[in-house]
Amino acid sequence: MKKTLLISLALLTVLTIWFTCSNCRAIRRDTESKPVTHEAWDALVKKHVRQDGFVDYKGFIRDSNDLNGYLRLLESAHPNDKNWTRNEQMAYWINAYNAYTVQLILRNYPVSSIKDIKKGVAFVNSVWDIKFIKIQGFMYDLNNIEHNILRAVYKDARIHAAINCASWSCPRLLGEAYTAANLDKQLDAAMRSFVNDPARNRIRADKAEISEIFKWFKGDFERGGNLRDFLNRYSDVKITDKTDISHIDYDWRLNEAL
Repeated sequence: MKKTLLISLALLTVLTIWFTCSNCRAIRRDTESKPVTHEAWDALVKKHVRQDGFVDYKGFIRDSNDLNGYLRLLESAHPNDKNWTRNEQMAYWINAYNAYTVQLILRNYPVSSIKDIKKGVAFVNSVWDIKFIKIQGFMYDLNNIEHNILRAVYKDARIHAAINCASWSCPRLLGEAYTAANLDKQLDAAMRSFVNDPARNRIRADKAEISEIFKWFKGDFERGGNLRDFLNRYSDVKITDKTDISHIDYDWRLNEAL
């Protein structure tokens, strides 16, 4: 019993370090591909994502040929520093994370929660560690995209409001594709929407109940400042050092539009 507890505590420590690390091992590839457009994904999410961010997965199933066509386009062009701008790369990986998450749900539909697809230890054998993404011959899982690319390479905490893990407590899936031309504006809007969404964060001057995302990735949000400063950049209600902060339990139910 004591040994099991020690192992559990050690694992929790490792995961906490991973979640909050500011120097995660980054993945970069030296390819010759050119940037692709995201018009197909834009059309799909405009059609199948409600304004509240909930998703019509049955509709995605009906349009699975269009989704698969978009994913084939992604698979044909791996971002690189030679031909792609920073914004083109970021927009690609955000859209890729969201589109491949939808594909994963469709492959296992119906499902009550993304976590039911594969139960396991995070960063070892969980649903986010399934290597089903092949881009120009390189194999990835969703954790690779989030932690080894988006977080490790671009170091922009706003990505946490842009990627969607198909769950109720996740930031809303955007009803348009992220694009290089509009990326900064889209990321700002996504974080502002997330912070001020009472279903995911409830912020008052005296008490702030916030998403566990701000606990799991606290290091990302405190890069260059502190968490309260970050929240105040986006929150309609400003908090102070006296504001009590707690976290809302994460709801992993599928974000399906019913």
